[in-house]
Amino acid sequence: MCGITGWVSFDRDLTTEKRALDAMTETMACRGPDDRGTWSEGPAALGHRRLAIIDLPGGRQPMSVRTPDGTVAMVYSGEAYNFTELRRELAARGHEFTTDSDTEVVLRGYVEWGDAIAERLNGMYAFAVWDGRHDKLVMIRDRMGIKPFYMYPTPDGVLFGSEPKAILANPLVRPRVGLDGLRELFTMVKTPGHAVWEGMREVEPGTVVTVDRHGLRTRAYWRLETRPHTDDRATTVATVRDLLDDIVRRQLVADVPRCTLLSGGLDSSAMTALAARQLAVQGEKVRSFAVDFVGRTDNFVADELRTTPDTPFVHDVARLARTDHQDIVLDVASLADPAVRERVIRARDLPAGFGDMDTSLLLLFRAVRDQSTVALSGESADEVFGGYLQFFDEKARTADTFPWLVQFARHFGDDAGVLRADLAKSLDLEHYIADAHHSAVTGVERLDGESDFEFRMRRMSYLHLTRFVRILLDRKDRTSMAVGLEVRVPFCDHRLVEYVYNAPWALKSFDGREKTLLREATRDVLPQSVYDRVKSPYPSTQDPEYGRALQEQVKDLVARPDHRVFDLVDREKADRAAHQTELSTQADRRGLERTLDLAHWIDLYDPELTLS
Repeated sequence: MCGITGWVSFDRDLTTEKRALDAMTETMACRGPDDRGTWSEGPAALGHRRLAIIDLPGGRQPMSVRTPDGTVAMVYSGEAYNFTELRRELAARGHEFTTDSDTEVVLRGYVEWGDAIAERLNGMYAFAVWDGRHDKLVMIRDRMGIKPFYMYPTPDGVLFGSEPKAILANPLVRPRVGLDGLRELFTMVKTPGHAVWEGMREVEPGTVVTVDRHGLRTRAYWRLETRPHTDDRATTVATVRDLLDDIVRRQLVADVPRCTLLSGGLDSSAMTALAARQLAVQGEKVRSFAVDFVGRTDNFVADELRTTPDTPFVHDVARLARTDHQDIVLDVASLADPAVRERVIRARDLPAGFGDMDTSLLLLFRAVRDQSTVALSGESADEVFGGYLQFFDEKARTADTFPWLVQFARHFGDDAGVLRADLAKSLDLEHYIADAHHSAVTGVERLDGESDFEFRMRRMSYLHLTRFVRILLDRKDRTSMAVGLEVRVPFCDHRLVEYVYNAPWALKSFDGREKTLLREATRDVLPQSVYDRVKSPYPSTQDPEYGRALQEQVKDLVARPDHRVFDLVDREKADRAAHQTELSTQADRRGLERTLDLAHWIDLYDPELTLS
């Protein structure tokens, strides 16, 4: 796991641009605290920061291979979980290896198969190859978009990086955001390829992007396809279990300490229990970590989203799976600390967060990183198996919009409610969302004979797996890598995603509950309490002191009327929210968090905002 960056410019010799390349590379220091390296040759320059996971001494980058026709050099971020099998195949084809790293396997795989290496990989990855044999750059991103990857086309080439900050460090780029960028910030629609910053794009998941002297070309090597599902219930449950056992086994491979993130929900509990069972055979224990808040369990108040506190269920799993468990307990002062909020914004490059659920995630990851370098997470099981409330809400099921927005509005209000009225009018978010939704659903294929209801549920799954999951994966990656922690997501294995996506809803929820397939596939390793537990989202503090701390910070901000945040935010609304006697709803609190996020973003990046 690492941070990558680079620059291709066919009109110049980039060996003379060391200062710019170094600046781009150093923005990735948090992603790769263990090592750094740069490489340049003619029109190409590559930079790398390394978090050492596999073959600690031998996996240095950029990594290159000299061929009779030119040098092939690569920078790589991520993990190829099937690198052992690929290494054997390549060795049989005559390739000789000098390291034990998966990086060299991917590089030599490219030399052997070209960009068709993408179809052979199982894992999470974003990598760029300068192919000196043909004077071209090839950029490849994993199927689900687990690893971030951004590019900035230029008149004579391209800039790229794991994060926008690497590209923004190049002198050719100015930090500009226009109306479309703001629309993306305030809608949670995750338009494929959109990067918010003007001129910048994401390398889309499941694609190969090639840049040469003739321009830029994109090829999709994977997409979510509709296929008939012919397995019966018992076979489907057994297949899911077999896949999970294989996935967890592969993702436990590391040459550094690893652990699991345990919330007490079905997803993380199943993953932790399977990992514990596999490691027990080797005489090892799983380390598990959970986040909690001071006094939350004792003073918990149930609401529509969360009916139970996490900690009792976490401890049930830890006891049954015999993990070496630790609760990371956070207080209000840490959650509301402006320095922590600033760190989150710097990690994300955008004010597109989830309030205290972001700051607590960063604090959790920072504590975990003190003891482990790799963590397995239950992230994405809700998208794969259909676990969110909206999957069971008729209004969300039938709405002509993204289903999570229906639930979001119900619980958190209008996310753009903090904006100035004139700006809100210019953004016209309602039409932006409608257009984005129409574009998204056109990609859903319907089976012959599929009922209206089953097709509606397929469409919901498709939207979650191609839009919503990417928001959460980006959040997970950027926040964890900000502290040098690699988080793996077993439920995003493309084999599992493809199989479960095509299982009809009648199988995914055959007992009327959420994630029935997952529950039944792992029931033998779960405590009864978790097996019976209703879905509960990632926790949020209920301490009223947190809201009061936010109000004090917004009061200080309102006292600075010349702050550029008020080009976006309605100052009078912010002032009223800061002086409310009591924050009565989640929407009130979120408005304060949104305002503070925007202010920190402007302070950190000084973006040029085009508001008309």
